[in-house]
Amino acid sequence: MAIAAYRLLIASLVLLPYGLARSRSEILNLIREEWRWVLPAGGFLALHFALWIASLSRTTVASSVVLVTASPVFVAAASYVLFKERLRRETFLGIAVCAAGALLIGYGGWSIGGDALSGNVLALLAALAMAAYLLIGRRVRRRASLLAYSTVVFSTAAVLLLGAMCAWRIPFSGYSPMTYAMVILLALVPQLLGHMSLNWALRFLPATMVTVAVLGEPVGASALAFVVLGEPPTVLEVLGAMLIFLGIGIAFARGGLASDQATPLTGTDLS
Repeated sequence: MAIAAYRLLIASLVLLPYGLARSRSEILNLIREEWRWVLPAGGFLALHFALWIASLSRTTVASSVVLVTASPVFVAAASYVLFKERLRRETFLGIAVCAAGALLIGYGGWSIGGDALSGNVLALLAALAMAAYLLIGRRVRRRASLLAYSTVVFSTAAVLLLGAMCAWRIPFSGYSPMTYAMVILLALVPQLLGHMSLNWALRFLPATMVTVAVLGEPVGASALAFVVLGEPPTVLEVLGAMLIFLGIGIAFARGGLASDQATPLTGTDLS
């Protein structure tokens, strides 16, 4: 919880002065007119990080990252239900294969012990929260600039996480200098550079396509976990990951929107 809170707090403190100087009126209008969307978006983002970071202390990096990047299939399913986007049959086949892979990883966690299983569940819930966050972002970013939207959503998530720290009496200090240094890097690189890139892309692409960008994350994270932490993936985790990647490949290489609903990519605005 502290890592998630400080990550978003630092990112917000970097964005707020610049955002208020450049887009004060837009930020205020966004809060006033779109609060029904931006506040839940901040809540889902806070929930995503709180659940995902918590999962890393209970299960392996491989399991956590593979499950948390399952958000594309949730986004695809939600787009069909909420936005009436007709998807090809291959998309649903991919979703089914991904579900089988997630169950296999979950079974592997259960066989290792209760903590691993609970960590896998937390990672999967974090994927659901990320899917909701991106779906809301796709709607709001059609009108809001990148700076205004990111400033409001990151700040909302930071406030919610800081409130949760107070409610759960989680200490705000007493961590090692290395911990603070790593949290600063989390805020500056994956948050401001990574997540703002996702928010930028939401203006031009469907949320289902934006989530594809994070699918390379398990490969790099698992490799680093093996090298840095000495944490090799189990056989079940490897098989489950292969199924998830196969399912995502089927869903997005052979699936996607029905041809009569496909729309060309337009616009070059970098806002």
